[in-house]
Amino acid sequence: MDMENIRNDFPTLKSDVVYFDNACMALKPMQVINKMNEYYLEYPSCHGRSNHKLAARLNDEINIARAAVQKFIGAKRAEEVIFTRNTTESINLVANTLDLKAGDVVMTSDKEHNSNLLPWIYLKQKKNIDHQIIRSSSDNTFDMGNFEKLLNENKKNGKKVKLISLVHTSNMDGVTTPAKQIIKTAHEHGIIVMLDGAQSAPHIEVKVRDLDVDFYAFSGHKMLGPSGTGVLYGKYDLLNSLPQFLVGGETVYDSTYDNYKVEELPMKFEAGLQNYSGIIGLGEACRYLSKIGFSNVKKQESYLNKLVTDGLKDEITNGNVKLIGPRDPELRGGIFNFTLKGFDPHEAAMMMDKTYNIALRAGAHCCHAWYNSTQIMNSIRASMYFYNTEKEAKIFINAVKEILDLRR
Repeated sequence: MDMENIRNDFPTLKSDVVYFDNACMALKPMQVINKMNEYYLEYPSCHGRSNHKLAARLNDEINIARAAVQKFIGAKRAEEVIFTRNTTESINLVANTLDLKAGDVVMTSDKEHNSNLLPWIYLKQKKNIDHQIIRSSSDNTFDMGNFEKLLNENKKNGKKVKLISLVHTSNMDGVTTPAKQIIKTAHEHGIIVMLDGAQSAPHIEVKVRDLDVDFYAFSGHKMLGPSGTGVLYGKYDLLNSLPQFLVGGETVYDSTYDNYKVEELPMKFEAGLQNYSGIIGLGEACRYLSKIGFSNVKKQESYLNKLVTDGLKDEITNGNVKLIGPRDPELRGGIFNFTLKGFDPHEAAMMMDKTYNIALRAGAHCCHAWYNSTQIMNSIRASMYFYNTEKEAKIFINAVKEILDLRR
């Protein structure tokens, strides 16, 4: 990769900030920003509603963006791409339209983001569904043995497992689940699978037909795109069988005072005036990431994570740095999540920001259930992306060591 040119695409990187909060929000390249501004400057109109040149241009751009997302994830049909506001809305769309009844089993892992945990707790409280947790291995990787054991127990007890909804790549430790193997096993039992792809879509090549996943949800803001944009992919027949989640403008093609006629996919699920500039920007983000290439993304993230892990190996060994997740950086993507002995994570993250200009995230990272279950109340997460550099990684290593020295 031509790192100098790549970094020039990102205005934020022209400052001295070491931006290591990419798992929360990726930075935006000028190509995406310019594409979004193009909408407001050249054709700020309504999609699918007006009969003039500006609206026709917008219709074309939305179709181009949908096709870009379709190609990015390898969907069979453009109609299988539903635009939402984020991963959370995409998961809630499925949770609120899938025909789940009392006693139906929904499985999730013990490492889910609240976006893929709370909808099922809500349905457990509201509909009395049976929400079950698949426990991870001791190193936080997915445990196929525990998964298959749980499947067999449900089968033995005559329980209907309706859905398995799993994080694809964890925002907590960067571990990617063996999705293809999980999906194959689930389908052998007649179970639908949804993946939370918020952290996988920006970092690894995802082809939904190759995975054979039934639903796949992801957000634009974590993959160089605008905030307030997301996607729900679903197999066409499955999406077509679901009732509507939100109804109103654009979701019908006719109505009376008593009834209405539902639009076809994807409009069926895209109610009201949409975030048009965001959708167009998301399409541009897909094209930008595809040009970078996921082999380059993985290579840079793995290199930086190994550099950080090796640079702090003595502190990890002596317990001053407690690493969350597997020791092997290859299994953690671009995420280095840790605690510092003797320091509150929020305090340490603020010191990193004020003294070293390093942007990190401290807290439970929306995985409160896992943190409560392990009695690790908070941690500091450094999350790197392809535009981060060796120099920045070394600044981070040095900062961690200097902060630890303050308490020695």
